[in-house]
Amino acid sequence: MRVTGHPEGRIAGHVQVKVASRVYAVPVQEAPIAGTPFEAGFFTEGKDGYGILVDSAAAESQQRQIIEKASEEAATFISRKFLN
Repeated sequence: MRVTGHPEGRIAGHVQVKVASRVYAVPVQEAPIAGTPFEAGFFTEGKDGYGILVDSAAAESQQRQIIEKASEEAATFISRKFLN
């Protein structure tokens, strides 16, 4: 897996997403988003790049909500990409 995304992003951790019987580690990047074309949430880039981007200026509760929603989107993406 290739990790891409925000040029100023730093890896804040990984979310484990279970799809069927496999577990995938999805990287979570934290970066300032204000004034950039980037949006918080699940992203894909290129053929193999994907991850979750959260705004470093957002409150922790808001970041958690974004990660939860993006994790669901990641599970859908992974199941379509790797299991079909």
